[in-house]
Amino acid sequence: MNQSNQATAPQVTPGQTGKSLFSGVDLPVFLISGGVSVLFALAALYDIDMVSGWVNTAFATSTKFFGAYWQILLLLTFIIGLFLAAGRTGRVVLGGTKVTDISTFQWISIIMCTLLAGGGVFWAAAEPMAHFTSPPPHFADKGVVTGTASAAYSALAQSFMHWGFLAWAILGSLTGIVFMYLHYEKGLPLKPRTLLYPVLGDKVMKGPLGAIVDASCVLAVVAGTVGPIGFLGLQVSFGLEKLFGISNTYGTQVMILIALVGLYTLSAVSGIHRGIQILSRANVILAVLLITFILFFGPTAFIVDSYLHSFGIYLQEFIPMATFRANPGWLDWWTVFFWGWFLGYGPLMAMFVARISRGRTIRELVLLISIVAPVITCFWFTIVGGSGLSFELTQPGVISEPFTGFNLPAALLAITEQLPLGFLVSVLFLILTTIFVATTGDSMTYAVSMVMTGTDHPQTAVRVFWGIVMGAMAALLISVGSGGISALQSFIVVTAVPVSLVLLPSLWTAPRIARQLAEEQNIH
Repeated sequence: MNQSNQATAPQVTPGQTGKSLFSGVDLPVFLISGGVSVLFALAALYDIDMVSGWVNTAFATSTKFFGAYWQILLLLTFIIGLFLAAGRTGRVVLGGTKVTDISTFQWISIIMCTLLAGGGVFWAAAEPMAHFTSPPPHFADKGVVTGTASAAYSALAQSFMHWGFLAWAILGSLTGIVFMYLHYEKGLPLKPRTLLYPVLGDKVMKGPLGAIVDASCVLAVVAGTVGPIGFLGLQVSFGLEKLFGISNTYGTQVMILIALVGLYTLSAVSGIHRGIQILSRANVILAVLLITFILFFGPTAFIVDSYLHSFGIYLQEFIPMATFRANPGWLDWWTVFFWGWFLGYGPLMAMFVARISRGRTIRELVLLISIVAPVITCFWFTIVGGSGLSFELTQPGVISEPFTGFNLPAALLAITEQLPLGFLVSVLFLILTTIFVATTGDSMTYAVSMVMTGTDHPQTAVRVFWGIVMGAMAALLISVGSGGISALQSFIVVTAVPVSLVLLPSLWTAPRIARQLAEEQNIH
């Protein structure tokens, strides 16, 4: 790192940067991020068509000018992380201590559940089916035909690209290293602006630029979290009507949201070592039970064959898929959309990863986030989506017809209904999705609260406030139908533009920090 910057690194205490309100809350960041969030929700209530038009225009501009940059950024983040893990820097211990805060199982569970989120359930069912019925251009150009086994394998491979190595790496591999060094060893606050300190120094820590950086990152995460919360209300309400005959009304959706907000807010308030761990553990146990059941009582042979074959295609076509630019229209609404979504989560997810990863080595951190978690995620997509593809190949239309119109919950329930004990499995998947979203809600409530206070132990009142605000925004947006949440989902990609610039310096600051720590820890 720049030696002059290191020498003058300010020992920032909670609430030191910017003006503070009550117990060290950063008022400028709070007002900017909270104000824009509220304005978006109110504008959507006033005229959703107007808001959708604005967002779609901004979305198209963002993907046109930044799509290729995002593809390069994710690819380099993944590759540089692997080099750091493989070399002598892999043995560097992070966080200024060799004592870990939580057990390895809990550490893996929290990271898996937080980063995979509720999207990993409905998208796992829907995305492979979408690519199966309409092969991605990269594979269509190679002669893959809809409705064939080869279309099923390529559909899974494309899904792996969107939820695999690159998506995970951007959420905390290099940025996790930067945060853990600057926060735990240099005393800088756990705020997104800290990622820019090695480049801009005190200017970003104390001036208005820092507030804008933090607010942009908070806004991206609020949008990225409110979206799944709102969609969960719509999706679970759809499932309850289909399974139990409960009317799919706005009242039902709001009741679901109230229960969800209560669950994840309580979890966030109880902290890393209680509620967040308990929810994550329950999530992992239920997910493993469902995986095991489907693996043994579902289309076992197809699941195993398609996972191996599709993963092989994924590895073989990894660089061509990662750098694909031949069809901008398709790319914007698939790969670039996902990259914008994950980029938006990047800084705050890295903060959360840093908070729970003290005492871990760079090798442990990078291998879990960039390799192990993606491999498990791809297997999960094969279990859920692969089963749907098997049923569709055997009986055309059984999954694709309910999925018509991109109906994500219908695709999931169509798959679970084909399994033995279909009703019970469907109910358990709805519960699993709810817990998945709750684990994202509690961790992101905690992370946003860390940004507001600059400390890794934010006050209870701040956590409660943001937990309730995100739930209230979701309730407001779904009151105008799914269009409100869809507009917010597209808005995530717009917010990813400034956030991606915040993440960029980690490409060179993380290796520099890793080498410096290797010297300090006498690793040769």
